[in-house]
Amino acid sequence: MPGKKRTKRASKSRFSSDVGLLLLALGAVIISMFIFNKLAFKTAECANSISCIEDLTGKYEEGKTGTFMGRVVSPPVYIADSSAGTRVLGTTAQEKHIFVDLSTQTLNAYEGDKLVYSFPVSTGKWAETPVGDFRIWVKLRYTRMEGGSGDTYYNLPNVPYTMFFHNSEVSKSRGYALHGAYWHNNFGYPMSHGCVNMRPEDAGVLFAWAQPATDGSTTYESKDDPGTLITIYGEPPKE
Repeated sequence: MPGKKRTKRASKSRFSSDVGLLLLALGAVIISMFIFNKLAFKTAECANSISCIEDLTGKYEEGKTGTFMGRVVSPPVYIADSSAGTRVLGTTAQEKHIFVDLSTQTLNAYEGDKLVYSFPVSTGKWAETPVGDFRIWVKLRYTRMEGGSGDTYYNLPNVPYTMFFHNSEVSKSRGYALHGAYWHNNFGYPMSHGCVNMRPEDAGVLFAWAQPATDGSTTYESKDDPGTLITIYGEPPKE
């Protein structure tokens, strides 16, 4: 019957067209989800929402200035001293442990039960500093950090003595770190986008002391030399 054959062909054509449209729609959804996840990773999951941890060379950028909160800032010349950050203590049998108290904005470093260093710090103001137990997984003599937006935008070269940390819930890719900060002098009060800011000279001492043992511009933890344990706790002071 010609009429039935035409009807079957038309039905098949409509079915093929519907399947094609469905596949196109599904493809558009997948692409949209991919783009959304990439943007979410950049804006929500990274302590430095633009740079994250893109450069792990630990190299110094010669002659660069930075931007912080609408101001042009320059890294102090002494930060470029390649001899800075060498180990200041010998090996110890005592376990090293760094404590960061958000409520007092203080970092205390212990060898066993002995307090060896205590420094004021600046933790998250525009984004929270995570709490819990973490391990240093890489130490960089210098790195660039960029993030924030609008009035809180920053782009900072040669961030000194950076010690990135992570745990099973806060991945390496999120870029949280202890590091020196040359762009403000308000230590003891929250001033960061999630990292733990320190005076450069204090960060240099901690960088030399903490595991893994510093070896060049970039030092990764290893099975034989795991990163120092960091415990972050407390509630930051309310403004």
